[in-house]
Amino acid sequence: MIITDTRWAELLETRATDPAAIARALAARSSRRLLADDGNTFIIAIDHPARGMVGVSGQPFVMADRRDVLERTMTALDNPGVDGVMATPDIVDDLALLGALDGKVAIGSINRGGLTGSAWELDDQLTGHTVPSIVEQGLDGGKMLLRIDLDDERSRPTIEACARWITELAAAKKVAMLEPLPYTTNADSRAVLDTDDDALVKCVGVANALGASSAYTWLKLPATDQVERVMAATSLPALILGGTPGPDPATAFDEWRRAMAVPNVRGLVVGRSLLYPPDGDVAGAVATAAHIVHPHAQGSQ
Repeated sequence: MIITDTRWAELLETRATDPAAIARALAARSSRRLLADDGNTFIIAIDHPARGMVGVSGQPFVMADRRDVLERTMTALDNPGVDGVMATPDIVDDLALLGALDGKVAIGSINRGGLTGSAWELDDQLTGHTVPSIVEQGLDGGKMLLRIDLDDERSRPTIEACARWITELAAAKKVAMLEPLPYTTNADSRAVLDTDDDALVKCVGVANALGASSAYTWLKLPATDQVERVMAATSLPALILGGTPGPDPATAFDEWRRAMAVPNVRGLVVGRSLLYPPDGDVAGAVATAAHIVHPHAQGSQ
């Protein structure tokens, strides 16, 4: 979806002269349930730039163009099979001003403080939405990143913070979308994802028990080779994350189809893999993913 020069100028002018317009736009947004009628949901994730992740597939600054990011996200949201968006406050605010959130789920991203490549990367501090802001703005929930490295003490405060946010979200009857991932340190002393399924299963066990109530907790997990085993470690509903975009989108689509067959997997939360496909066809990539989540929806391709 193209943002015209006029509409872009209007957005920039509103940002500068009428900040209260954001609250009005969010208040006017029509709400909906997280799950569609078929019991699944498809969410577009766009909170990567907040951690300094602005590169995709050899293009180190492709996500640094905010207008382009918004156009791609709106193209995705224009597909009726896309149920909503998960984003940081700046993106949520822009989309609200552009009228792109009406009738869509909106999940606020809470902790983006573990900047990519930073010395404190696993200390994922609160830098985005808070639970009170999620409630005040009428958003549908909050997403938390929880990276656990047993040899890195910086994981400890993040575990504690996520438990507190889950408790607060449950009290507010808002979805707590938790992304627990095992991490390790490489030879260059950098935090890297631990792809061992045993480690992921243990992380799921930790995630299950965080907070004073798990009633509103959803997990956001990768579609590993042992996805059935990973999902067997929890009774919580889960959404499959997109992961780092690869050169072969068909492989990712196949992994998502397989994961969707697991009973407690209820959909996808995918961002860069669909917004920046190798062939540049955002609408086509999103349509394929939407069909995986909602195969029986009217007009599904």
